[in-house]
Amino acid sequence: SFGELLSTSILSAKFKSLNISHQWKDSRELIKTELNAGKNVVIDNLTTSNIWEYFNADQHKLYIMPGFIASDMAGRTTTLGRGGSDYTACLIGAAIQAEEIQIWTDIDGMHNNDPRIVEGTRPVRHLHFEESAELAYFGAKILHPTCILPAKLAGVPVRLLNTMDPTAEGTRIDNNLTRPGEIKAIAAKDNITAIKIKSGRMLLAYGFLRKVFEIFESYHTSIDMICTSEVGVSVSIDDDKRLDEIVAELQKIGTITVDRNMCIICVVGDLNWENVGFEARAMEAMKDIPVRMVSYGGSNYNISFLVREEDKVRALRALSASIFDTKD
Repeated sequence: SFGELLSTSILSAKFKSLNISHQWKDSRELIKTELNAGKNVVIDNLTTSNIWEYFNADQHKLYIMPGFIASDMAGRTTTLGRGGSDYTACLIGAAIQAEEIQIWTDIDGMHNNDPRIVEGTRPVRHLHFEESAELAYFGAKILHPTCILPAKLAGVPVRLLNTMDPTAEGTRIDNNLTRPGEIKAIAAKDNITAIKIKSGRMLLAYGFLRKVFEIFESYHTSIDMICTSEVGVSVSIDDDKRLDEIVAELQKIGTITVDRNMCIICVVGDLNWENVGFEARAMEAMKDIPVRMVSYGGSNYNISFLVREEDKVRALRALSASIFDTKD
């Protein structure tokens, strides 16, 4: 928290030396959090009310505020976690119904693939909020998945801009689907662990999935992908800190197989069921690559493949060649 406070105070002092009218405001006075499952969670209604009242009462045109930090109801400093500075911007922009929230980084928006792996990539100039959330969660490094949620709910557009090229258009994110049926991007998420639970007790039974989910919940481990059959469940996780305990519990209800060093390849775009033919193209592109799991239908904005990390580059290039006509 000291870095945020110090850097914004230095910037404020510089502005004063240049006679630039502005107001420095401690964001801890506006953004309030409470503990939930061991994490600091923003108290939405109170925070929105605080921000709205402050900016409506104050008449400055320029404000400088620390990002990433907040305070609890006792006034103790808390932090907002990964992506916290972007989250701060979105909380403020959403509360005051800004025309646009701008997030500046040293990358030119989101790309339709990783330019270090696939040739011919290009920035994606427009994304739906749902598409950006899928990309952020499954590998895009610019945004944390939860940080733009306040903007999405408030309907305030977010624009990602490049500090190294201020004239670049960047990527606009909003609630509009400007080109229905378009596939926007492909992302990859490494360090995935796949767990298969096989049990004859699943057959014609109810309550089995609840037991599985309760085990993961008890160890505060979220599930990325899930596929089911009559006698088995396959899931993937990106946090294996409690894997041994989870496996020990799962072994009480079935036979467990664990595959480490896996990778999720996520294809993002408008995948409404009227967008026919895309599934066949994606599957055809993956025909020579061993696929552990496929997730499709849980969202209208992504189809995901679970592959070995050693097959990641081949999968990204094959999908890009099929979908975006990039060099394979």
